[in-house]
Amino acid sequence: MLLGFGAVNTGNNLMYLLVSALLGFMAVSGWLGRNNLARLQFDVHLPEEIYDGVETLIMVRLYNRQRWLPACLLALQLQGGRVRCPLLVGGGNVQLAVAVTFRGRGVRKLGELRINSTFPINFFVRSLAFHLDRGILVFPRPLPIGLQAAAAAGITLGDLARDKGYEGDLTRINDYSGGEPLKLIHWKASARHDRLKVKELSSLVAPPLVIDPLKLPGRNLEERLSAACWLIKTLMRSGRSVGLQLGSGRIAANSGRPHQLRLLGALARYDRDTHSA
Repeated sequence: MLLGFGAVNTGNNLMYLLVSALLGFMAVSGWLGRNNLARLQFDVHLPEEIYDGVETLIMVRLYNRQRWLPACLLALQLQGGRVRCPLLVGGGNVQLAVAVTFRGRGVRKLGELRINSTFPINFFVRSLAFHLDRGILVFPRPLPIGLQAAAAAGITLGDLARDKGYEGDLTRINDYSGGEPLKLIHWKASARHDRLKVKELSSLVAPPLVIDPLKLPGRNLEERLSAACWLIKTLMRSGRSVGLQLGSGRIAANSGRPHQLRLLGALARYDRDTHSA
């Protein structure tokens, strides 16, 4: 009887030790897991152009503000996109590219950014969630359209360009200001006037174009706006000045990156209230 009681008592003590060890291990694991995410910070950098239904890379700069301890086994989620960061050293930072696809043009919300970690034993998943109320503008998805069909339906000539150029006919001779190419120096005139003179040439830039999306071919408004988006990108890439006619609103033809973004923004906002993701 005494032998049996001793065996039972030994078994109970062993079970007690095992449970105590397990609870202690879970407590240490919980502390390590919480500390692993304790001082993480981030910055989100958006590209200038985001299109409806087109996968876009959003750059997230992740910082570990702990001076010595690394952050391990991190996974970042944003708008359905996911990227992993196995190790972020103490005091370090890393740039992560998250592949994200937004649905629907117009103003959207960036939504929730979540940082998960299974550290230290891949048993519990701990996470931090941040609600990003930042608004972004999603452009229509570019839809290729035949240039002849577009010209017949929705593109009209604007005012002819009158800017100075480098390849056209000679329009006048002026004083050299220091910014003109050397090939434009008029050597004979410079010799006569005892100072450098330059030639001003007319521009050979093609006449500007005005796009009316509502006249473009398409089954609905979204397809017409998508076609206009493709035309703007294609024509301006080739150096054309492009304008936009949207209902009663008109944006005069111009060129350059800021102007292109302005045109695409007008397409994104047309007949569309502010969205939330």
